[in-house]
Amino acid sequence: MVHAVVGLNWGDEGKGRMVDYYAAESDMVVRFQGGSNAGHTVKNEKGDFAFHSLPSGVCYPEVQNVIASGAVLNPKELFEEMTGIGEKVGSFKLLISDRAILTLPYHVLQEKAEEERLGDKKYGSTLSGIAPGYGDKFLKKGIQTGELLYPDYLRDHVRDVVDYKNFLLASYGIASLDAGEIYDWLVEYGEKIIPYIGDAGAAVSGAVAKGQTVLLEAQLGALRDISHGIYPYTTSSSVLAGYACASVPVKPSAVSTITGITKAYSTCVGDGAFVTELSGEVADRIRETGKEYGAKTGRPRRIGWFDTVATRYGCRLQGADEAVMTCLDVLSGLEELKVCTAYRIGNQVTGDFPVYPALLEAEPVYETLPGWKEDLGDVRSFDELPPRARSYVEFIEDRIETRISCISVGPRRDELFFR
Repeated sequence: MVHAVVGLNWGDEGKGRMVDYYAAESDMVVRFQGGSNAGHTVKNEKGDFAFHSLPSGVCYPEVQNVIASGAVLNPKELFEEMTGIGEKVGSFKLLISDRAILTLPYHVLQEKAEEERLGDKKYGSTLSGIAPGYGDKFLKKGIQTGELLYPDYLRDHVRDVVDYKNFLLASYGIASLDAGEIYDWLVEYGEKIIPYIGDAGAAVSGAVAKGQTVLLEAQLGALRDISHGIYPYTTSSSVLAGYACASVPVKPSAVSTITGITKAYSTCVGDGAFVTELSGEVADRIRETGKEYGAKTGRPRRIGWFDTVATRYGCRLQGADEAVMTCLDVLSGLEELKVCTAYRIGNQVTGDFPVYPALLEAEPVYETLPGWKEDLGDVRSFDELPPRARSYVEFIEDRIETRISCISVGPRRDELFFR
């Protein structure tokens, strides 16, 4: 069985805690896209974790973790993360695709320079070099992890790529890079991950052929997808479950279930239009109660009311068979809750998620629901929820046209229930 767990919104939906939950029953966890620019927060009996490059199954020693070819990785950051996580969880199994693209120091330099050039129009990057890394991949200027196994080829390739990069970086006023230093950096940190590099595609195909349970894990959410998200305020890869079929690769018919994750309210890290954004006392209360700070940067997350227009769009993009609602407990104590059910753009009201320029003009159309005062921390079934909390879930479920099969009422692994 192949099970995909993906985000329905802007990222930060709580995917990490759900992947951790499903990983306990899986044979393999595959991170199929993205780099170290975001984090999955996991809290379990082994501690509190923020995974950036590593798949979220590393807490389980029997699970095979895979970084697929559609991901990008910084060998220095990956090794440091492996070391830190290993000190908490002990040994874990990891396989890195020999076709994944490496991000290097010059990618970080380029991204920082471009964000500074953009000024007030910057994309809100985490400055991890992800966009230039993916850019080089599609410009055929990238360096694959498998090249670390062929030092002579790697040396020549680095020289060619650095010549190109120096031409580009000069436009930002950045001094020329030394190809020898870049090569030495790659060798220093590449040697630390070489034992984990191999044919990830063959490994996943083998697991599927054996009938093992393979969990596909995405970073960020549907509205950050490079093709269908709030472009250009997106990530630089596809975060959609369908992309996993090309990234891993795995045949589309092998994916049996696509689970989309959404919060009981909206959050967003980074720039770009955010139609239901709140400010003031309610936003501050939700942010502090939900500990809404970015796992990678520590930046306060932007807070908004639940947006059914955006989430229904996310469900459609992901092809979600079911949805998980996280953080329902955070809303306890609010007198009333608003839910965005449409956008008003000019003189028109629409339930469709528009292209970015129109999104900038969109105003939320709200329906107001009564809140509840009860603490939900000990709730372990849908029937145990206060009636108003049940009504809130059912209202959203109807509007996003996707069944909410699971609800979390706390950050730890056991603080959830299935319907």
